[in-house]
Amino acid sequence: MPKTTKVKKKVTKTKSKVSKPKTKIAAKPKAAAKTPIKISKTYIPKDTEKYMCEKHQVFFRMRLTEWKKELVKANNEALYFGSMDDNSISADVVDQASSYTDKNVEMKAINRQIKLISEIDKALARIREDTYGYCLDTAEPIGLKRLIARPVAKYTIAAQEKHEKMEKVHADD
Repeated sequence: MPKTTKVKKKVTKTKSKVSKPKTKIAAKPKAAAKTPIKISKTYIPKDTEKYMCEKHQVFFRMRLTEWKKELVKANNEALYFGSMDDNSISADVVDQASSYTDKNVEMKAINRQIKLISEIDKALARIREDTYGYCLDTAEPIGLKRLIARPVAKYTIAAQEKHEKMEKVHADD
């Protein structure tokens, strides 16, 4: 019987040793969350700053978000006000054709804007993934000037030209 008590003591000692580090690990404070960087509305990314630093990412996130809001608002207004004159049916065939053409052009513009909103969402996802500003083909920096001109750019100019040539070749087939 004395042997079993010794074994129990050893087991309890090892349990106490094991449980102490667990409490120490749990007691460690977690790393403090990064405070979000705030930039002024007049801020423009500079080449002297590190490429795609947090300031750049915040700038492009704000710019893309504002652009998306404007497009959604414009689309909603166009759809709302465009549907108002559906009730006006003209007896004149020329007026009906003109109205149909106008609606067709307007719907094409809305469809282009919807595709652009989708591209903006993809760009915002790339910002979250820290891949924004880098070419999807070559992983090279796209460049600040190009991103300021076209915030949804996915490729460097050379890679974009290559894609456009490939599209043209396949379109001719």
